[in-house]
Amino acid sequence: MTTTVSNLAEAPVRQVLRRPLRMLLVEDDFASRLVLHTFLSRYGDCEIAVNGRDGVEMFRRAAAHGERYDLICMDIMMPFVDGIEAVRQVRALEEADGILSTAGARIIMTTAVDDVHEVGRSYNELCDAYLVKPIDLSRLLLHMHEWNLVS
Repeated sequence: MTTTVSNLAEAPVRQVLRRPLRMLLVEDDFASRLVLHTFLSRYGDCEIAVNGRDGVEMFRRAAAHGERYDLICMDIMMPFVDGIEAVRQVRALEEADGILSTAGARIIMTTAVDDVHEVGRSYNELCDAYLVKPIDLSRLLLHMHEWNLVS
């Protein structure tokens, strides 16, 4: 069977990894969390934070224990700390540990905000991709393939 973009989301999970994929989903909307968590859990461990402040703290704790995340899905519009500020803080923590953004966690903005200004701000804070809700899971999986997170 030929795998196309349209059927990537249904493709069987075939990972060749040294360790399970570690993911952090930072999302305040329950329905979006449920969809993304259900999808991402097929590919490894997926932890959840319900706002940007908690997401940054989870990232900090994981890094302190040597359990860095491979992928972070980050909403923009959240309470306490918005997603763009959370990405800035995550990248600053990586930089403080000597990790360049190109070698750090892959960060995908997953948001309902389809505004060129917000997209630009997200990329300025060094996100790796930007997906507008409702999330096209095949595009999410395509990014994961491009970054060699899944095979």
